[in-house]
Amino acid sequence: MKKISILALLLISNQLLAQLPVKPLAPQSELLKSKDKKLAANKKLVYDMWREFLEGGHMEVAEKYFAEDYMQHNPNAATGRKAVVEFFSKFKKPEPIADAIKAQVVSIVAEGDLVVISFVRELPDPTDKSKKYTTTWFDMFRIENGKIAEHWDSAEKYAPAK
Repeated sequence: MKKISILALLLISNQLLAQLPVKPLAPQSELLKSKDKKLAANKKLVYDMWREFLEGGHMEVAEKYFAEDYMQHNPNAATGRKAVVEFFSKFKKPEPIADAIKAQVVSIVAEGDLVVISFVRELPDPTDKSKKYTTTWFDMFRIENGKIAEHWDSAEKYAPAK
């Protein structure tokens, strides 16, 4: 009887802990809005950089978005505007620029000189490879003089490709 109760409790608790799927909070156009014009401009800067540079692969716009002494806190990428261009040039080629970010954006939040953008991230479920689950990825940028001066994200260090 005790073993059955423990098994039942484990099954019930697993259901209670089931994750809710991550979903965008609003359409991207709504996420860009702010009553403060400076915060709205900072959000738009990050948003446009994401569309044109990261997703669109247009490395030639780097000067428009990144400070020359851009600071990078991702452990897999070097600091500096030149370094960010070299890093993304390795695996991103130019393509047409979309009107919206292709990835599902959960939120864009601006406070002071910081902008945080969060995304839905879908990954294979390690307990059942036939299923996927969603989680959230965050990127934070510091804006200085109308350009991205610094970046943080939740990246972990990975081994170089052989």
